[in-house]
Amino acid sequence: MYSNRFEGPRRGRSFESVNSGMDEKHLNNEINKSNFSKIEENKENKENCNVSVERGRVAVVFSLKNEVGGLAKALKLFQEKHVNLVHIESRKSKRRNSEFEIFLDCDSNREQLNEIIQILKSHVNVVTLNPPDNSYAQSGDMEAVPWFPKKISDLDKCANRVLMYGSDLDADHPVEFTEEEVKTWGTVFRELTKLYPTHACREYLKNLPLLTKYCGYREDNIPQLEDVSRFLKERTGFTIRPVAGYLSPRDFLAGLAFRVFHCTQYVRHSSDPLYTPEPDTCHELMGHVPLLAEPSFAQFSQEIGLASLGASDEAVQKLATYSLSGNSKVKPFDPKVTCKQECLITTFQDVYFVSESFEDAKEKMREFAKTIKRPFSVRYNPYTQTVEVLKDTKSITNIVKELRQELDIVSDALSRINKQYGI
Repeated sequence: MYSNRFEGPRRGRSFESVNSGMDEKHLNNEINKSNFSKIEENKENKENCNVSVERGRVAVVFSLKNEVGGLAKALKLFQEKHVNLVHIESRKSKRRNSEFEIFLDCDSNREQLNEIIQILKSHVNVVTLNPPDNSYAQSGDMEAVPWFPKKISDLDKCANRVLMYGSDLDADHPVEFTEEEVKTWGTVFRELTKLYPTHACREYLKNLPLLTKYCGYREDNIPQLEDVSRFLKERTGFTIRPVAGYLSPRDFLAGLAFRVFHCTQYVRHSSDPLYTPEPDTCHELMGHVPLLAEPSFAQFSQEIGLASLGASDEAVQKLATYSLSGNSKVKPFDPKVTCKQECLITTFQDVYFVSESFEDAKEKMREFAKTIKRPFSVRYNPYTQTVEVLKDTKSITNIVKELRQELDIVSDALSRINKQYGI
């Protein structure tokens, strides 16, 4: 059984989370690493404070005399320094009966809290700070995040959740197609070939001859997925993964995030060769693959997949919606409109949505993806074939470092070109 929640530590912030797990030795180690100052109270209390150099969640505990307006004055200091208070608790002091301890869960940075600490010294008796809690899922919103694959091997779970089987074929072997199946493929191939010059986009027309040359796209031959996958890998980094039937929109889109296209290997029934409600080999190889060989469309497809990871069921359904018949309406592609169009599986579609270019469609999808509600963002790492969850400043800093390295390469290349032309 697979979990439908984000896998990671979840820890609430409270008095108990501050007092337990922060012994004196640990605090001293943290202080030595960050060169933070101590705050002393008389001679009986020595409490160390540490704040990470990064912005994050910090727990602050201080004690106040039980007097009218005392808490309001202290909280005003945080307000004036624009420190966001996520949570506040109070309890009777364990040190002095005449005082109360105040717990604050803050979203701040080192500089802001340093200033406040200096001011607090003259107003409160004890100050204790915890390092920022960088664990993921601090927010209750994470409880509702569905499970999603974070490394390419996780797609094994997706590929095994087939909703609709098209035939009794297994998904993991080269297929020897029957004479009837090849004939059905040939009918579809022949009819579509007649339509390509007037109906297919230029990217499709550019890649189809390459598939004929390297993968055996012919009227009398059904290509093997292994050959197609090898071709796509060299062109755009996409690979083909055989599946035994129809996957859920969430699982199918998750594959796209890793540049993996789940593809069936069975052929539609010969009684109706020009339409099938199931995603068969004709649909996959002649519909999707020629465009997956185009870099701009491959990038467009992957970004849709990445946008689906951890998204709500409603958002996934919007991302999976598509529409492309002689009697249908033609409308400009707008993701906000397209996602509301019902996708019919028993007949041809009623509406086509047209974009001027894949780059235009990609930019519109990027803007649409920003509207999907998730408490994080994601990035695909092609070297490790993993999805990196961008949830804190540390993960974002790592990306910035990589971008700087890439920019250094670009800068060096431009410099060499300028020298070559004497600029």
